[in-house]
Amino acid sequence: MDKLYIVMPAYNEEENIEAVVRAWYQQLEGKSKASRLVVADSGSTDNTHQILWKLKAGMPQLEILTDSDRRHGPKVIALYQYAISQGADYIFQTDSDGQTEPNQFPLFWDKRIEYDIVLGYRAERSDGKQRDFVEKVVCTLLKIYFGVTVPDANAPFRLMKASVVEKYLYRLWPEYDIPNIMLTTWFAFYHENYIFQKISFHPRQGGINSVNMPGIMKIGWKALGDFRTFKKEMVS
Repeated sequence: MDKLYIVMPAYNEEENIEAVVRAWYQQLEGKSKASRLVVADSGSTDNTHQILWKLKAGMPQLEILTDSDRRHGPKVIALYQYAISQGADYIFQTDSDGQTEPNQFPLFWDKRIEYDIVLGYRAERSDGKQRDFVEKVVCTLLKIYFGVTVPDANAPFRLMKASVVEKYLYRLWPEYDIPNIMLTTWFAFYHENYIFQKISFHPRQGGINSVNMPGIMKIGWKALGDFRTFKKEMVS
């Protein structure tokens, strides 16, 4: 049976983490007993960490990473590296804020027979017009810089064959802020066997987003230089 690692970064999610973990943990049913739900929680100043350890007592397939960077992007990279190191066949990444629906995961899982990569596509999103606008700008920039056309570059709902992720993960430095955007770009640029699948995307179920608009703009400005660097590597 395929070994699945569901991975999610967490930071100050005490209002969401228990419900989210319980809901996603159910998706391990029927999978290999070696499958895991792994949450990276470093730097939380609320009760997120205590809640996770309480949950772990009754969830043998729950693992907690505590030694990653506190920022979202580096946590995602650390989670991917960990899943690969543990021999995962498939990695599914989502977030811990309750914006995605676990009941949409089985469709992605079924599509793994035909596709190596199944990426979520937020045709409609309920987390604000500003973030929707930012995503559209990102997709436009990817078209300009890399010549790839994708409907959603950064959705935190993606099932990926671990061996394909491993092909590209080494290109990212551990502190990189937007790993999913670049992975999506490489999947499209190098014509990996991928598909986009429409998903629902809700407002945060509680708490405060750790990445606000000024933070997004700062990351985006730096990304322009990073894109130029990656482009040179891809055409050399």
